[in-house]
Amino acid sequence: MAANGSGGMHDALLDNGFAGTDDLVSDWYIYETMEPAMPQDDMFPSVIPDCDPTISPRLYHICMAPISLAVLVGLSLLVKRRRLHRSCWNGVPGLLSPVNFLEEEGNRGLAAAVFGILFSSLCVLVLDRDPLPLITDSSQSTREYWKILALLYYPAFYYPLIACATVRHRVSYLVGCLLSWCHCVIHIWQKVDCPQSPKIYRYYSTLSYVPIILCLVLLSLWYPALLIRSFTRQEETSDKEVTGRGYYKKYLKAVLSKRPRKGSSTKLEESLLSRVQTYLCSYIYAPEEGFQIPLKLVLSITTAVIAVYQVALLLLVAVIPTIQIVRAGMTKDIVVLLVQFGLVPSESPAVPGDMEKELNTVKYYLWSLEVCYICSLVLCCLLTCAMLLRTLVMHRNNLKALYQGAVLDVFYKAHILRPSRQAIVCWMSFAAFQTAFACLGLLIQQVIFFICSVGFTFFFVIPLQSGTNTHLFKIIQNMWPFWLTLVVAVIMQNLAAHYQFLEQHPLRKELTNRRALYIVTYLLFPINVLVGVLAGVWRMVISGLYNAIHFCQLDISLLNRGVETFDPGYHAYCHYLKIEVSQSHPVMKAFCLLLLQLARPEGPPGLRSNNVEEGIQLMQPKKMPPSRARFKQSRARWWLAYTLLNNPSLTACRKTALSDPTANGTQLSPPKP
Repeated sequence: MAANGSGGMHDALLDNGFAGTDDLVSDWYIYETMEPAMPQDDMFPSVIPDCDPTISPRLYHICMAPISLAVLVGLSLLVKRRRLHRSCWNGVPGLLSPVNFLEEEGNRGLAAAVFGILFSSLCVLVLDRDPLPLITDSSQSTREYWKILALLYYPAFYYPLIACATVRHRVSYLVGCLLSWCHCVIHIWQKVDCPQSPKIYRYYSTLSYVPIILCLVLLSLWYPALLIRSFTRQEETSDKEVTGRGYYKKYLKAVLSKRPRKGSSTKLEESLLSRVQTYLCSYIYAPEEGFQIPLKLVLSITTAVIAVYQVALLLLVAVIPTIQIVRAGMTKDIVVLLVQFGLVPSESPAVPGDMEKELNTVKYYLWSLEVCYICSLVLCCLLTCAMLLRTLVMHRNNLKALYQGAVLDVFYKAHILRPSRQAIVCWMSFAAFQTAFACLGLLIQQVIFFICSVGFTFFFVIPLQSGTNTHLFKIIQNMWPFWLTLVVAVIMQNLAAHYQFLEQHPLRKELTNRRALYIVTYLLFPINVLVGVLAGVWRMVISGLYNAIHFCQLDISLLNRGVETFDPGYHAYCHYLKIEVSQSHPVMKAFCLLLLQLARPEGPPGLRSNNVEEGIQLMQPKKMPPSRARFKQSRARWWLAYTLLNNPSLTACRKTALSDPTANGTQLSPPKP
């Protein structure tokens, strides 16, 4: 009977307990506060209803996808085939190229804008529940397949935006205007219609579309400018046939000019301020006359900067609102629990009292955590952007060295700069690798710097400010004899090495007192083991920070020489340089352009008027020789210039051998003071 009665009472208590579960949850629910610090709508992003814009994404893509396909077919009729059955239908339709990646002149800003739209669309579809806008309400099992299909759909969808500029026809410029205007107006309309969404954060959807809208605005202004310029300025036929001609001439003028470099007389000892300024200037990319970075680098840097924005935005909106919600919903009951675990200092932890002071302390801790997160995120963004600017400087230095044939100045062993299967694959994926490495680098930096900032704040700043939680200072204070021993041992070894074990002569230095050196080495071995532990910790910290900061730089390897081929980023960069130098060398292309021009002396008069400029002022013709002789003479001079550029040591020998400064048609200008 007693057992049954006790069992019945126990069941009744359980029933009453389960019946009051809702009250228990409501008492301990993290969002409930007696006096909410912010409105409920701001605290709960889930209460934001789904917004249906006037032009839904599905309707937008259903209408624009067939238009994009029709534009691609129409533009292909304006392009002729180069190899396959050129006689069939007069070579029409042709293969429509998006952009000439290996040419140095063209609509570089337009191509960068389209690639920015493409990458931003990739960022959106990764987190979207409907990655393919043509298909809505996709199930969880098929969503991954639609994401794979969307990776191929978006490049084809935005293909006309970049192909309209490649055709270089007034009709294509007009179509580009209409397409860019339509895309821009619809995207702006959608975000004005529905600025808030329940995904992650109420304004995340709008903020993530900012790069897309800015790039579309740029296209909406670029295409009308191209259309107006096609009517107001008549382009020469040669410039239409061969792009990059102006850049090659400017590059050769800058390389072959005899101007002395400013500040060539370097001082043996520079001041600390000048060295700091030189180091900081190495991270700032300043354009140089006669040199322009390849299009692939422009695209990679553009998408990398957009990647920094997208990743930083996601990290910001995914964490900061959550911390703010927890701080606003903090109650005294939770503070009591934290005090019992020893996470929050209290004057009487065994007897909880008012807990108002402890509650303010917890809110202050959460606010400090929020400040640490934001500061570390800002620092990571600045460091990543600085490394990207440094990448541009290194790219330019490496390309200029390879243009001059200085292969060993870029690679640690000799390389043959020619295309290969692996080089082509790496060249194709270089811009994508740079973008992906920028994303991962920012994530790694954020984790490392956030942990470091939180540790510094809660172990040093807050204890010094409040006088509580000084456990670390107590440990350091109790171990001061140990630290003093290590410091004294290191100082003694340096002093002994300088004054006792090193004999200095005017021209040489030698070891001395070798027996004493051996004795000290033996006696200090245990202490040096402890010093080595600290040095190992410092090595681990500094190598981790260095690799995290330079993670987005593909022009340097994070591995040692000999194994740097296992670094996929640096490996792709090396092969990318091979393709760029072998296929887009400015001197080589200028030489080929000159040969093509001289092989057609019967061309239009406009070409013959630029003979002196095409020779890059290497000769000063006073009379027009016959075309055949002129062709041979120009070819000989180009070979001479190319040989002297790749072999600077021959210049001195040639100057001493030639008594006449105008021999071989070359006018040597006197050095400027």
